[in-house]
Amino acid sequence: MPHIHIVLHEPEIPQNTGNIARTCAATGASLHLIRPMGFTVDDKKLKRAGLDYWDKLDITYYDGLADFNSKHPDAKIYYFTTKAKHCYTDVQYPDEVYIMFGKESAGLPEELLLQHPDEAVRIPMRATLRSLNLSNAVAVAVFEILRQHAFEGLCEAGTLTKYDWE
Repeated sequence: MPHIHIVLHEPEIPQNTGNIARTCAATGASLHLIRPMGFTVDDKKLKRAGLDYWDKLDITYYDGLADFNSKHPDAKIYYFTTKAKHCYTDVQYPDEVYIMFGKESAGLPEELLLQHPDEAVRIPMRATLRSLNLSNAVAVAVFEILRQHAFEGLCEAGTLTKYDWE
């Protein structure tokens, strides 16, 4: 099973981070939050969006990008941005991968993207729009990585009851 690390650089909206935390819990991904954040970890909106999955989550906090980088010097990181030339589906993701997303209002810092042009990837969308919602973009990326690894370790089928058909 791949180990996906979702890295949020300075997230601002608690509901997005809560939804991403729920995606992490459902897929086994780890969540890395880089401060400063636009909310506190006890925010009601954050907790509500993540439902009752917080105890099923591997989450780590960092005091800035330098702190994150010092703790993961050899990490293979892909930087999701609207400014990349490479499409996210063109990448063959390794078994252990970090995918980084920027804050909702500005994305990732351009100097970071300039340092890693070959690892910067984008999700195609209409040119006249700014970006996808952060939690949706994370879900798209996570499930592409899982698809490439044949959804290894995840439930392959649901179960229906007679009530599902009524």
